[in-house]
Amino acid sequence: MSAPVATVNLTTADTPATDTSRLNRRLFLVLAAIALIYAFLAGLRTVSDFDLGWQLATGRWVAQHHSVSSTDVFSYTAQGEPWIYPVGAGLVLYATYLLGGYALISWLGALACVATVALLLRRGSAVSAGIAILAVPLIAWRTTPRADMFTVVLFAAFLSLLWENYQTGRARLWLLPLLMVAWVNLHFGFAAGLALILAYVGVELSETIFGEVRRRAALQRLRRAWAWLAATALVTLANPWGWGMYRALMRQQRAAGQQQLNIGEWSSVPVTWTAFSTALSLRQTQGAIYLLLAIAVVAAVLALLRRQLGAAMLLLIATYPPVHHVRMGAVFACVVVIVGGPVLTAAIVELGAKIRQAPMRSAAAWAAVCLLAALALLRSFDLVTNRHYVRVVDESTFGAGLGWWFPERAAEFIERENLPGEIFNTYDEGSYLTWKLGPKRRDYIDGRDTLFGVTRMHKAGQLLQLSPDSEAWQQEADRYNINAIILPLGRFDGVQLVQLKGFCESRGWRPVYLDEVSAVFVRRKPETESLIQRFPVECATATLPAAPLDYSAAGSFNQSANAASLLAALGRTSEALSATDTALLAFPDSPFVHWLRGNIFYAMGSRSDAEQEYLATISLDPSEVAWTTLANFYQREGRIPETIHAWQQAGKLSARPDLVQINLAHFYLHIQQPKLTLQALDEAVRSAPADAIAATGEGCLRFNVAQGRAAAWGALGDLKQATSFQEEAVQLAPESADAWSHLAKLYQRQGQFENQ
Repeated sequence: MSAPVATVNLTTADTPATDTSRLNRRLFLVLAAIALIYAFLAGLRTVSDFDLGWQLATGRWVAQHHSVSSTDVFSYTAQGEPWIYPVGAGLVLYATYLLGGYALISWLGALACVATVALLLRRGSAVSAGIAILAVPLIAWRTTPRADMFTVVLFAAFLSLLWENYQTGRARLWLLPLLMVAWVNLHFGFAAGLALILAYVGVELSETIFGEVRRRAALQRLRRAWAWLAATALVTLANPWGWGMYRALMRQQRAAGQQQLNIGEWSSVPVTWTAFSTALSLRQTQGAIYLLLAIAVVAAVLALLRRQLGAAMLLLIATYPPVHHVRMGAVFACVVVIVGGPVLTAAIVELGAKIRQAPMRSAAAWAAVCLLAALALLRSFDLVTNRHYVRVVDESTFGAGLGWWFPERAAEFIERENLPGEIFNTYDEGSYLTWKLGPKRRDYIDGRDTLFGVTRMHKAGQLLQLSPDSEAWQQEADRYNINAIILPLGRFDGVQLVQLKGFCESRGWRPVYLDEVSAVFVRRKPETESLIQRFPVECATATLPAAPLDYSAAGSFNQSANAASLLAALGRTSEALSATDTALLAFPDSPFVHWLRGNIFYAMGSRSDAEQEYLATISLDPSEVAWTTLANFYQREGRIPETIHAWQQAGKLSARPDLVQINLAHFYLHIQQPKLTLQALDEAVRSAPADAIAATGEGCLRFNVAQGRAAAWGALGDLKQATSFQEEAVQLAPESADAWSHLAKLYQRQGQFENQ
């Protein structure tokens, strides 16, 4: 009779564990399904990336020529210069376009987002799935269709396999060399795969300090893995350039510092309480990076307490890249889900064990699931209704196809009319034009910043701020036989970069095409005169939007918002205000439109209305741009305390707080507060990135700081200090007449007439 009793007791003892296992499985399946659906909706958006065009053109060129070039073949300003970049992504994207156009490319981006999340959850738990939901915005941002999206997917695959091997010793590591062959031919991000291998070896070696059992297990795993790891590193040479790929990679890395100063995705994340608190919103996805940083730190501390040194090191080291470069947020999210998830799972299981009543544990777990589900549902609703894309600076909308900002109609005009000579274009639109108008036409500049360099990028930007009748434009047009200019006029990275009135009033160039996102100007020459006569465009009277409003809310909004921005730039304020009214009918909570209305009201002299619109912008999106605009408004109005507060808020939200501090220092100097000026300049130097401090020339950080310090010490009566700093400014920018003039005045005040 004893055997049955023993059997009953054993079954009874197993029941709680079995119930817990079933509950965990259900929780995981529900959260994983939510994460994957959310990832799909976040990833499905119109094509909008600046780099996609030249990557599509690369695939087309390789397919047509059956070879791979090591020099530039797309531009007329850098043609023939060395250029090495993996071509696999271009071939994949080009094949996708041939099969299904831009719509299928959008679907490819959604697939990449879903695949990344699926790989993260391959061996995950309910906690890992919950973290993945929080990480979806970061992953979706980096899986937009372009070569970089392959790095995100492959990074997740690499990390998943390596961490599985660390935990079990039985991962299929033979997959790593196969994946690396693809990776090295898809994107420079293959270097992250090599970094993961080094990190894995470091994690295993960290196990050797925790006793004989853990040491023996770690060394055994390394012995089984080393051949596959070595093979993975070796197959990186399986690319068209062999070792040359590493030389190209080093050039790319050397350019990273300048990219941080000039390209938004390479900028740093502001780590301040203001930035953190303003980002923590149910509907604002910008806060995802801060949440994951907090989760990573908590998981690292727990790992240390559990003597999981390798996991703690990996989590803490992984926090560095995304803080310094926002584009690294997706790969950081992968580390948090795969490495931090199990650590937090163990801690939550221990905490749950202290709740003795199973129904309470279950209720708490399902409550957490409901909260995460509600968050994902709310954000998915914002995505599908385009509320998310309207509230943030994003050129996409929900769905498949080509994004609204591309100069599609202007490019078709150029192609149809066969404009003579070369065409000047900007950095942002160059990639699209390379694809749309190539291979027949070449571009002036495009998104390959490593090829063109900072000097060419700055020159292109400076030309936009000059009248096309200027000597600089004359020289550039003559040098390259430029007979046409295509300008971006969209509300983001467009019209605000162009002195549009100068182009419209030019004597030597005439507009022949204008819509709400782009314009085409041609040089007055005998071969273009008939074109000018056939397509007369007057900036002061042209109809905007150029086409009837789109039937969809998002389409109508984008047309109206872009038209309003362009009309405001042309000084057609009443029409611009009317266009903003139309835009707000579609999306009343657009921060951009309220910001633009503030600018329009200010231009019309309605100061009170302008302030209300600026405050409305901040209430909707307290960004650096919004606070900077308000600071400038208060400064012009002479409201000193409000100006200082606004500049301080802008600095706390800025990826480049040093530049904000320079502006604040200038204001302190203006209101005769030299001591505060010096403090602000010191803060500017302290918060500046290394490459900004190293730069020289007029307008660089150190030049502005030296000039500011000279003026502040001069105001304090210390002419010796003032002269010393002004001499530094002259050394940094010897071509600056203004700097020499200030130095001469300081010498004069000290009676040093010979030096003067």
